[in-house]
Amino acid sequence: MLRKVSDDATKEGYILIKYIVQGGTKLSGSVTISGAKNAAVAILPATLLVSGPCRIENVPDISDVRLLLEILRDMGAEIHRYGRNTLEIDCSRARNATAPIELVRRIRASYYLIGAELGRFGHAHVAMPGGCNFGVRPIDQHIKGFEAMGAMVEQSGGYVCADAPKGGLRGGHIYLDIVSVGATMNILLAAVLCSGMTIIENCAKEPHIVDLANFLNAMGAQVSGAGTDVIKVRGVRALHGGSYSIIPDQIEAGTYMTACAAAGGEVRLANVIPRHLECISAKLREMGVTVVEGGDSVLVRSNGRLRHTNVKTQPYPGFPTDAQPLMLAACLKAKGTSVFVENVFQNRFRYTEELTRLGARIHTEGRVAVVTGVRELHGAPTVATDLRGGAALIIAGLSAEGETEILDSGHIERGYESFDTRLRELGAEIQRTASA
Repeated sequence: MLRKVSDDATKEGYILIKYIVQGGTKLSGSVTISGAKNAAVAILPATLLVSGPCRIENVPDISDVRLLLEILRDMGAEIHRYGRNTLEIDCSRARNATAPIELVRRIRASYYLIGAELGRFGHAHVAMPGGCNFGVRPIDQHIKGFEAMGAMVEQSGGYVCADAPKGGLRGGHIYLDIVSVGATMNILLAAVLCSGMTIIENCAKEPHIVDLANFLNAMGAQVSGAGTDVIKVRGVRALHGGSYSIIPDQIEAGTYMTACAAAGGEVRLANVIPRHLECISAKLREMGVTVVEGGDSVLVRSNGRLRHTNVKTQPYPGFPTDAQPLMLAACLKAKGTSVFVENVFQNRFRYTEELTRLGARIHTEGRVAVVTGVRELHGAPTVATDLRGGAALIIAGLSAEGETEILDSGHIERGYESFDTRLRELGAEIQRTASA
């Protein structure tokens, strides 16, 4: 029987967290991959749509999740934690309340509250989200979808206010002008309880979109086509409680894969879906890394002497933008010149300035970064500019000589569970410090 334990409110946003990495140690051992962050941050708001308790397993214990749980509690949700990665959430008595702005502005995925609240209550009043700064990331496609279902949407004073028409949301036909993960998921949330059929075209196809649809269907929704470019949602009167397990995290797995590639060694990843990792595995093989796929595992073996590669980020099944900083970090000492083209987010190369402090040779211009491999990297003080950029600094630090400090590492803990502990179990010399 699982034991119920307390779940304290997160305070990471108010604590200065620093990682210290001593480079030069090869990685060895196994690591079990956590549940997918990008699925969890949509599934948790989705519980607002459910009339009854939801038991959710494989929930990553990360700061973004803890922030969303704070928001749901503030709305009246009853939440119990069983062990570290299992939650029971009952939003039957949740109220349509404006989430505290100090919480919403610390997490990008808070915009999923708009679709969930609009679908459940017919009204949403949510502060514009925070999270990593990659330049302008408008929510116009989200709004386009809500309006196609009859909602009135306004942006004013740093808030998004959405109201369903009298009689509730109705099915609509939506063509997304750009492939957007956030818009696809947000419209899906709003549509499951509306009347009639909603058709969403030019959808994103990422695994976490499929996971959200599978969660909703497990609770009684009628969603078809997730994972293709057309999703159809037949609205239902209500969703019922149930149980669900979140898929493994594609990007977390890619982080350990690229870390092993850069530092050298042999690491086995358990609890993965290998087909979700094919784009990363293919690039690592180009670089001379051995990648062996099992049923639900991947073995990575590297001598640390890598060849260059080229990467262009694309929507799934292309190379994921979130894995771009990780792969770039693995290329810093690769023989030859690697070229990275970022096709998803502008300003995603802000973190590269920090990598140059370690001796990396990186030239960026617009959406292109050119990496010329160097013989050695040397540890230095750095600052994590964002979640994946912070992880890239750790990967670089593992392959550098001497000590690398990564300040403002709270960014990293938005997406990685027990990152320092797991790396130490693989043989890395890494410490975490925290101070108010």
